[in-house]
Amino acid sequence: MTIKEAQGAVDRWIKEYGVRYFSELTNMAVLTEEVGELARVIARKYGDQSFKEGEKDNLGEEMADVLWVLLCLANQTGVDLTEELQKSIEKKTQRDSLRHIHNKKLMA
Repeated sequence: MTIKEAQGAVDRWIKEYGVRYFSELTNMAVLTEEVGELARVIARKYGDQSFKEGEKDNLGEEMADVLWVLLCLANQTGVDLTEELQKSIEKKTQRDSLRHIHNKKLMA
């Protein structure tokens, strides 16, 4: 599935099952909540914390939840994420093409 196809799939789901998009402000709050849930799993899986009784390692599920809300925000604000991601890659390539290669902290 491409990013454009994902944006379309989310839009169709919202229109068929979701009644309507939540407001942009609500979706921003939901995105923040979902990023926090992703951070919790990462802290327990890769950090110093351990999973609590009943918690599960659902890293992929939490990443998908973050992506879902981001796609909602893109749809409702008219952002083409395929186009914007390509522009971001080009910007980072121009700006950082040598920066990381010469970063001694990144050398093994």
